[in-house]
Amino acid sequence: MSRNAQTYGVRHPSPNRDLNPPPRTIKPWLTLRLLRRGAALALGLALAVFPARAPEVAALPDPNALGRVVIAQGENLLHAFQPDEARVDPLFNRALLQLTRTASVAAAWHSLLSTNDTVGLKVFSAPGPVMGTRLAVVAALVRGLLAAGVPAPQIIIWDKQAGDLRAAGFFQLGAALGVRVVGAADSGFDPNTYYLPDSPVIGALVWGDVEFGRTNRGAGKQSFVSRLVSQRLTKIISVAPLLNENAAGLCGHFFSLALGSVDNTRRFEGDLDRLSVALPEILALPAVGDRTVLYVTDALLGQYQGGPANYLQYAAPLQELWLSRDPVALDVLALQELARERAAAGVPALKTNSEIYAQASLLQLGIADSAKIHVEKVQ
Repeated sequence: MSRNAQTYGVRHPSPNRDLNPPPRTIKPWLTLRLLRRGAALALGLALAVFPARAPEVAALPDPNALGRVVIAQGENLLHAFQPDEARVDPLFNRALLQLTRTASVAAAWHSLLSTNDTVGLKVFSAPGPVMGTRLAVVAALVRGLLAAGVPAPQIIIWDKQAGDLRAAGFFQLGAALGVRVVGAADSGFDPNTYYLPDSPVIGALVWGDVEFGRTNRGAGKQSFVSRLVSQRLTKIISVAPLLNENAAGLCGHFFSLALGSVDNTRRFEGDLDRLSVALPEILALPAVGDRTVLYVTDALLGQYQGGPANYLQYAAPLQELWLSRDPVALDVLALQELARERAAAGVPALKTNSEIYAQASLLQLGIADSAKIHVEKVQ
């Protein structure tokens, strides 16, 4: 079966890539299988080119360069593990200005999207309001988008399951801010936009999957993209917590956005090898990755053990927000931070699924080599 740009696509960004690149069809010679054979060579290549430095002043990297991360550090942001919205708002805006190198919050948002876009804020709500994506962080984004002129009906807070969103308080937040909150699974799945790996992985279908009840085997090879993602949203912003997950290592941007966008995911969940292939390839779909213009890691509080369930005894307050155009760099830094927290607490190290990010780097989704990640810290 031939694959078009809707079913399986890979982006090939450059440091100065257009913010809205056209979907590109994967070439026969550019399959992930062939890329794996050259993994050692590919991971050694620099994916971002930085300007030459003058002897006395270092030139700044391109604002859109892969591997660039802004970490905003705040104080007194948490009270009894609850964020202070009045302090989170300016911290996020400061980070956004630094990332985009613009003079105003409105200009910063306009450099990423237009007021005609329908913007989806992808959250990770299953752990609840304390350890999942925090309401205060999402509220800061929504207020910034509204101030930049994006109409409220064109802002959608979303996750895969509406029940998780409701339990975490996002429906209440949406009502307060006048924006919509949508479960991607409730929107149905697009039969023309799906993920089908080169080596088919068959999984048991469950209620809600497109092919559930339609096949004699009760199993499916395809993961269909939510209609919300493929047909309604024109721009996506991923907001993921700093929270561990045993199979993926992290409930980060790859785990949250990839599994939240498609059906038939039970065949990947809990399997390290399958996740390491599926998560990068799903994010490489034009309907998913090409529409995502900003990644935000909610590092106000980090949980290094027991995730995605809530275990505050394994949590550490960082009081930080991380912003980037590069999901690989953010998740790699998050894995390193959780490892540091485990070591500081005397908790045994966990095996992290670094293969996810090695594969993502081969697909040119970002920088997996921490030595090549450019971190800018702001107060």
